Amino acid sequence: MTDRPPGARRTALTAAALAEPAAALSGYTIGVTADGRKDELATLLEARGARVVLAPALRIVPIADDAELRAATRACLDTPPDIVLVNTGIGMRGWLEAAEGWGLAEPLRSVLSRAYLVARGPKARAAVRTAGLHEQWTPDGEGYEEVVDHLTARGLTGLTVALQLHGDSQPEYTEALQRAGARVIEAPVYRWAPPVDQAPLHRLVDLIIGKLVDTVTFTSAAAVQAVLRAAGTGADALFDSLRGDVLAACVGPVTAAPLRRQGIQVVTPGRARLSALVRTIVDELPKRAVTLEVAGHSLTLRGHAAIVDGELRPLAPAPMAVLRELAGSPGRVLSRAALLQSLPRGADEHAVEMAVARLRAGLAVPGVVQTVVKRGYRLPA
Repeated sequence: MTDRPPGARRTALTAAALAEPAAALSGYTIGVTADGRKDELATLLEARGARVVLAPALRIVPIADDAELRAATRACLDTPPDIVLVNTGIGMRGWLEAAEGWGLAEPLRSVLSRAYLVARGPKARAAVRTAGLHEQWTPDGEGYEEVVDHLTARGLTGLTVALQLHGDSQPEYTEALQRAGARVIEAPVYRWAPPVDQAPLHRLVDLIIGKLVDTVTFTSAAAVQAVLRAAGTGADALFDSLRGDVLAACVGPVTAAPLRRQGIQVVTPGRARLSALVRTIVDELPKRAVTLEVAGHSLTLRGHAAIVDGELRPLAPAPMAVLRELAGSPGRVLSRAALLQSLPRGADEHAVEMAVARLRAGLAVPGVVQTVVKRGYRLPA
């Protein structure tokens, strides 16, 4: 895991500073599971004040033995496909680059130009156009089901479909096309592989389970599956966090599908763009913040910070955990034993006292956290 706190920022932000777009995500921690464009996404989030945790879930690896791709290319040249489905921009570019190395780029481009080209999303469409080709259709939602329905409605009996694979084989869609009467040529260009260093991914899983990140972003369904595999026996705890305090933000509906099948509410932008994904997070996270009036002060809880009377005050994990517990029941006295449950395993009641002391110092406002003698602590309602 690479923790990328935003650059040199003040430890407390004023109300005026918080009103600026650059502070829209100040106080929040966001996990990024992307690999190829992780720095771009991290920069967009940091520009809005977020603390970013980088933990690539997968990496794209060109297929070392290109015999399968070369055979698929030859098959397309021998029997020109009637329909070509371009799944990804990187896959389209990789296919043409490989064909260039075999001296087959122009014959392949010629074959593709005569086919009914389907680009599954904006990146695939951009790659098609960069290659000097033109797509005939792109689905609105980028879903495979939408593509299969569209092609089936056009009629597939006796037609040949070339399917540029998205990382791994998609047998369910290949079989659906075959059942509709098509002959399918699969073109494998790259595959997904685990990250070289898997420690950051496992650390992110722990942070999600511990609710120490506010949002986790996904840019591919394969990355979602990789995170679920990394959770192992902790998958149920991971699901609980994603159904509750941790927001899952996906670049599009295809990416979101594995989470939605688990009953997890996911936010997605209207367009599958990283900038749109960030705007969606900016819109959504503040709606989830808890705001209270305590002892004459306005108190809003963000991920790792509290906004006190309009001023952002970052807090360490233990004081923040105690504040969340107290804010969950304003006016109610919580014992040290009850608050201990919010702290990491192995902590004792003395750790609760230290967390409360640090919380008071961090909030820097007297009277917000009250001690009730021999009973515990509370936020006065």
